[in-house]
Amino acid sequence: MRYSICSEIFKDWPLDRALCFAQKTGYTGFEVAPFTLAPLVTDIPNDRRREIVRMASDAGIAITGIHWVLAFTDGMHVNHPEPIWRSRAADYLRHLVDFCGDLGGTHLIFGSPKRRDLLSGVSLDQAHAWTLETFQPATTLAQQRGVTLCLEPLAPSETNYLNTAAETAELASRMNSSAFGFMLDVKAMASEPRPIAETIRMHAGQFAYFHANDENLKGPGFGSTDYNAIGAALKETQYQGWVSVEVFTFEEGPEVIATQSLAHLRKHLE
Repeated sequence: MRYSICSEIFKDWPLDRALCFAQKTGYTGFEVAPFTLAPLVTDIPNDRRREIVRMASDAGIAITGIHWVLAFTDGMHVNHPEPIWRSRAADYLRHLVDFCGDLGGTHLIFGSPKRRDLLSGVSLDQAHAWTLETFQPATTLAQQRGVTLCLEPLAPSETNYLNTAAETAELASRMNSSAFGFMLDVKAMASEPRPIAETIRMHAGQFAYFHANDENLKGPGFGSTDYNAIGAALKETQYQGWVSVEVFTFEEGPEVIATQSLAHLRKHLE
């Protein structure tokens, strides 16, 4: 397994400092939240993208991909009954794929809970159809750019659509594309009725990426989530992809979060 960390943990740091610190701490990957760079991904010019690639190369760390991709955007929704909202989302997803590919990233993580909520009057079947339709152009481009679009199951406290790994995996399979899949997130799996380790085993060989955190929204090891069981399941299923630290409360500060999270992962996953 390879370890990555998400950029919003270092949101007040210059990017080159964050990349270097992550690498020196022991991470080999860095996951970018575009909103930490500009309000919209389309506001990030090509020369800035090349600069990010250079900084990552100089630091000796890989850009694994991007997440929080529709954060702070307006007028976009992947299964909205108004076609203009879906059209805007489809167009922006293509820009996101290009941005991910320009950075050398291989995974675009789609969580964006409020940009996918099942709205009043929309049936589940219609939401599925519209979601796949919205993602289709970006999936075609992702295939060309070497990027995998990953739907992220999220807890019912965040969204009312795609709450379990099983339903997310089933929808992803309908696209019938190697560039469109799903990923797993520890805090999201903690909201499911079955144990986290059982969910991991159930989807062995299927999920394309893995977010490590705690049910309390902090880093791995900062709460009571059982990483012994998680590590055993990941090893048993021979997962060899990225394990990326993503947290949502930052009071410990980036140095402590990054260092202690990685130490906990190495203790239980290796």
